[in-house]
Amino acid sequence: MSSSEFAFIDRLRLLATDPAARGLQDDVAVLGDLVLTHDMIAEGVHFLPTDPPASVGWKLVAVNLSDLAGKGAEPLAALMGMTLGTDSEWDERFLTGVAAACEAYGLALVGGDTIALPPEAPRVLSLTAVGRGGTTIPARSGGSPGDALWVVGTLGDAALGLAALRNDDEAEGPLVEAYRRPVPQLAAGRQLAAHATAMMDLSDGLLLDASRLAAASKCGVEIDVDVLPLSRAFIAELGSDRRARLAAATGGDDYALLAALPPGFDPLSLSLPTRTILARIGTLTAGEGLKLFDAAGEVPLPEQLGYEHRAQNI
Repeated sequence: MSSSEFAFIDRLRLLATDPAARGLQDDVAVLGDLVLTHDMIAEGVHFLPTDPPASVGWKLVAVNLSDLAGKGAEPLAALMGMTLGTDSEWDERFLTGVAAACEAYGLALVGGDTIALPPEAPRVLSLTAVGRGGTTIPARSGGSPGDALWVVGTLGDAALGLAALRNDDEAEGPLVEAYRRPVPQLAAGRQLAAHATAMMDLSDGLLLDASRLAAASKCGVEIDVDVLPLSRAFIAELGSDRRARLAAATGGDDYALLAALPPGFDPLSLSLPTRTILARIGTLTAGEGLKLFDAAGEVPLPEQLGYEHRAQNI
């Protein structure tokens, strides 16, 4: 986040005093067993003007469902905010992507709002998703020193996909698909939520989001760069050395899950979906701050830990 965004959220905390807001330290609000989240995506910030409209629709739904996955919630319903331009064909294809994602994950679209945009204005799209949590709805703030940090999913694919599209808007392949059509880890999230002391989805980069979880839990965090989960496509494109792994840990748009679990609990014992990728990547520690290491020893922190929202375009 930029300093202005931090200041704005601090101001919002004076208004969001209901316990459901969780102090605005989480990605969701919790009302009883209902989990609520709201995400926006903007043209030139979260998707490229050349991205297929159907993939933009899919992404809008998926990024919200990823927030629900980070709390182990079952998707129930959604409200959508739609800005209408002059290209009705774009709008129709966008809705095709929304419909496909809603059908794939059992999400009912129950309402929303539309407004007309001035010519040439960038599209800004939003969704409020509602899910039902289980007996435990883990916050970011429940971790303790000694808890093991686990990642569900792979890191870095979407960032490489975006880089490929910046160079060639006709690029394709699994990395581009990871950027355009993220897959929310809903089933794994439901399994982990009952055991996690803290959990969230990864949208701004592992290092930045892990630092946020640790700070909310009043802990430090140590991460083993050597064990970060990388896909075959990522390794084929960038390799697996320290430089590549740091790129994977800071790229953002992963929509994987980060879970803090008690040190004696083995999540591999759970009935997770087939082909779920699960890796222990670090530990919460006493104190504060982020430390990285690999087989060669301590790893200096990169200048930027992840994607931070500023007044700039992708």
